[in-house]
Amino acid sequence: MSLAFTHKPDYFLFAQLIIRHIQTYVQKNPETNQASFELRDIYELFRQDMASATTNLDGIMNIADEYQVETLDGDQKLIRRYEIDGKENKLLIDFDPAAVTALRNGRPIIPPDATVHQ
Repeated sequence: MSLAFTHKPDYFLFAQLIIRHIQTYVQKNPETNQASFELRDIYELFRQDMASATTNLDGIMNIADEYQVETLDGDQKLIRRYEIDGKENKLLIDFDPAAVTALRNGRPIIPPDATVHQ
């Protein structure tokens, strides 16, 4: 017996959504190098896809932390470190200071190459 899967998660789409959410957050909060998002908000951001906001979130963040920003010292990863805190239902993110400053100054975000990811 064989079961065909009808739904494949699109981690790259969700990573792009979270990066755009971070970009908006950084523009609205110019003095911070950290962010804390409620997992409930991530669930809404992912259009109420429960699997992506819970089980698959680590895989999505593994892609999102590969996004870079063009800085004076070369391309730097935007996300230095992230943690999914299941007890507090939060996603905690530490940004690279140089990358977040460059992002605030209008530098572009450079996505990872989707063809080389496993």
